[in-house]
Amino acid sequence: MPLSEEQNQKLHLAEKLLGYHFADEQLLLSAITHPSATEGKSVKYSYERLEFLGDSILGALVATTIFEHFPNLDEGGLTRIKVALVSGTSLSDVAADLGFADIIVFGSSETGTGRRGLHSALENVYEAVVAALYLDGGYDVANDFIQRTLMPKMTPEMANEPENPKSALQEKLQEDGITPTYRLVETQGPPHDRTFVAQVYAGDQGLARGTGRTKKEAESQAAKSTLARLSEFLGIAANPEKAEAKAAAKAAKAEQKAQRKSQRAAKRQR
Repeated sequence: MPLSEEQNQKLHLAEKLLGYHFADEQLLLSAITHPSATEGKSVKYSYERLEFLGDSILGALVATTIFEHFPNLDEGGLTRIKVALVSGTSLSDVAADLGFADIIVFGSSETGTGRRGLHSALENVYEAVVAALYLDGGYDVANDFIQRTLMPKMTPEMANEPENPKSALQEKLQEDGITPTYRLVETQGPPHDRTFVAQVYAGDQGLARGTGRTKKEAESQAAKSTLARLSEFLGIAANPEKAEAKAAAKAAKAEQKAQRKSQRAAKRQR
């Protein structure tokens, strides 16, 4: 079928960004097409099917690279590095840096929404592009793309990142008598392609935000970001506003504890 001017422009830009010319142009077009642009058409015309394949290919190639780079690392460390690299936040950041926001073909239903689902779309397109490169050019072409774009983010320190950031953050904050809470602050994208934004709070003080395909993933990413910047948020004693927020959180917790104790006493007296 004939392509629109937008599709032709974005195909050419995509090949330029990837540094690769596709023998099968439809593979690339599908990889960069949001489902909102294929309403009434077969699912093969959007990135959904390619995303499924790309996720598996990406996982295998990343795991192989990590395995070869860290011969003395145990299974837990290898897993933590892989999880950090292929997380939704990591992939969407890489895709954004590559300029993928300019090559995604959105449908009319996304017009005027500010492309609220852009974060998840970037992640999905990255995975779909991996699959398209694999199908069109083979293992080496897909692997070269991953090595060039994603693997430079790999660091040995990723092996030390907690498998459960929320538990690790709670443990850290409770040393100061603070229990972190999470709030869903934004929901982006259409119902079939949601992205959630959550924020961590210590008392009334908002800490880092995180995004994810599920609320749980968004909270986990928020906790992970907070852990990375914990001293900035809570540990700078020279900042009176932060010190005040920290003290307020402690006071609030103490007040809640006193109220519960009072309520239990009142019940016993009845």
